[in-house]
Amino acid sequence: MQHEKILVVGANGQIGTVLLASLRSHYGEANVIASDIRQPAEAMPNFVPLDALNRHTMSSVVRENGITQIYMLAAILSAKGEQNPLQTWDINMTCLFNALEVCREFKVKKLFYPSTIAVFGPDTPRVLTPQNTIRNPTTVYGISKVAGENWCNYYHLRYGLDVRSVRYPGIIGYQSLPGGGTTDYAVDIFHQALDQQKYTSFLSADTALPMMYMDDAIRATIELMDAPAEQIRIRSSYNLAGMSFTPAQIAEEIRQHIPNFEMSYAPDFRQAIAESWPASIDDAAARTDWGWQHRFDLPNMVADMLAHLG
Repeated sequence: MQHEKILVVGANGQIGTVLLASLRSHYGEANVIASDIRQPAEAMPNFVPLDALNRHTMSSVVRENGITQIYMLAAILSAKGEQNPLQTWDINMTCLFNALEVCREFKVKKLFYPSTIAVFGPDTPRVLTPQNTIRNPTTVYGISKVAGENWCNYYHLRYGLDVRSVRYPGIIGYQSLPGGGTTDYAVDIFHQALDQQKYTSFLSADTALPMMYMDDAIRATIELMDAPAEQIRIRSSYNLAGMSFTPAQIAEEIRQHIPNFEMSYAPDFRQAIAESWPASIDDAAARTDWGWQHRFDLPNMVADMLAHLG
């Protein structure tokens, strides 16, 4: 562990900010370099500005710092992606290709690539969506992630790259603000509940989606990357699950803590996106291969979120 040098690309994002802190706690601050196209809001040690679309700059950072692991988090998410599909495809794919090629060229030991439940589509089984099933997404975000999974598997088969990935469900955390995803209502709702005691959901009351608390998502990522290579049988991406709930269910759980909380519904274009995704996920492969176990369900997630934000 002392010999690892890690580069986090997209460290200012919703997951990146939390993952960065955990990696630095895990490996030591000096061994983890943060990078992003944007400067962080506050001064940060071991930060380098990096446009992930620029392979030359990425190569320089990897070479000069002796990087052994890359976490490629730079991407445009589902809802924002639909506002500019061509830009989303270009950014999501070019950033990944640059990371794959830099890893191949400089023999970087491991690459982490975050995938998503958006790789599934309306013809995928929605309940306990299996690990290996139909992937016909209807968003450019999902299309780019399906392609990304396949390219990761290709680089493993062709070049022996130790690439690892999970299909994140919706991520809920108090540490950062929503990042433009369809599941982000489940983060914003807490801020509005505490500030206004009301929230208008852009999804209908009964829209069930897979979700995961940020603490579990970060732990899963690090446990996956720390697992022995021989335990990683899937090189496209692992299904990952924590809990599933609807907007009505999370609203009712919030009322256990904020009795006057009011919920209303005004579904928009994100409703169609959500309806194309699974309602629950079968992640047996992750549990079998590298021992994944979630810790947070809906009640203790809600309690923990309100405790931190309140």
